[in-house]
Amino acid sequence: MRPLEKASLRDELARVLAADLAVRESAHRAAVLGATHEEAKPENDKDTRALEQSYLARGEAQRVEELRLALAEVRTLPVTPPAGRADDGLGPACALGSLVTVEEGEETRVLWVAPHGGGARLAGGRVQVVTPRSPLGRAVLGKRAGDECEVVVAGRTRHVLVARVE
Repeated sequence: MRPLEKASLRDELARVLAADLAVRESAHRAAVLGATHEEAKPENDKDTRALEQSYLARGEAQRVEELRLALAEVRTLPVTPPAGRADDGLGPACALGSLVTVEEGEETRVLWVAPHGGGARLAGGRVQVVTPRSPLGRAVLGKRAGDECEVVVAGRTRHVLVARVE
């Protein structure tokens, strides 16, 4: 994929994260309202509705902040092709922002290594986002076309061939 196509993927992932952020911001506002609403005032010492709502509001506020940072990071993700080493004749190594075509048995998939949004499907479902924190994302980082990876997911070992890195 050319940088223009990667830019399209980056923009699509940013829209996915922005939509999630909007939902979380709304949930945060609702939790704050629930915690401060007059009906949330404790009726006795065992009534913890307002306290529970405040815990929920705090959790939502943390998730909102995480999503804001994730969105900013994705929006600034470089879309240039990864550099290969000309002196050894090898192609580029997989890095953050790389598109990686992998083969596992008869199945071929295209992965985009991004800092956030793991599991998202982009480009009409043709591209799956993986993060460096995921088992598959960790396995393909630093690999080049022709390298094999061993990935352990849910106690099951899988063998994946990196077919292409761009």
